[in-house]
Amino acid sequence: MKRIGCDPGISGALALLDDNLALLDVLDMPTMALSKTKRQVNAAELAKILSKWKGATAYVEKVSAYPGQGVTAMFNFGMSYGTLLGVLAALQIPVVLVSPQSWKKKAGILGKEKDISRTKAQQLYPEADLARKKDCDRADSILIARFGGD
Repeated sequence: MKRIGCDPGISGALALLDDNLALLDVLDMPTMALSKTKRQVNAAELAKILSKWKGATAYVEKVSAYPGQGVTAMFNFGMSYGTLLGVLAALQIPVVLVSPQSWKKKAGILGKEKDISRTKAQQLYPEADLARKKDCDRADSILIARFGGD
């Protein structure tokens, strides 16, 4: 069964793996500007992307509030997370929530620096476009798809 890996949030990403866990696509979370400094997930664009991926199961990183994060930041993150889950539900794409500890442990990167996910994803999928430092979220989405199940 095809797998969608979802790293939620404004700077998150989406990845699609086929039945054999080969990478079919990886892209940044679609967003739109609210003002010069604020963005939000573009639900309509997200729906267009995910509707092409129907028939897959979505593995979504199960997120929660972190100590020290501001109220506004957490509200905005929650909005992004809710938008993602809402679009998946509307498209009737099955969702499996995966804790960060679970997929990172299976990937062998638990407790390691954030950029290690990019290294791991590049080792598994050298064809993936992960050249930029900010592509850690793309790498996370790939690894969530690969290691989020079973």
